[in-house]
Amino acid sequence: MAVITKFVVVREGVEKMTFTSKKEADAYDKMLDIADNLVPFITSAELEIDENSVEKLAFYLASNKDELANLLKGVVKPKPVANKAATKKTNKKAPTE
Repeated sequence: MAVITKFVVVREGVEKMTFTSKKEADAYDKMLDIADNLVPFITSAELEIDENSVEKLAFYLASNKDELANLLKGVVKPKPVANKAATKKTNKKAPTE
């Protein structure tokens, strides 16, 4: 018989997610805290966004907090360079008889 330790993130009596490591569970719980704090911030913008969309936006911003922080600091992620081999045109001549 195997023993499995699970870490469950619970919000307002509702199980949100189950993890196998405490570190992952704590990170997810922190992300949910950030999302909860973003909801009133977004709502205060008076953009006429419905509550469900505000929650989705807050969750998205919280789950991408590192990238958002870099954008707010003015750090721009370099755009990926297209594969030259894929974009290079080949000029093959038809075989002559």
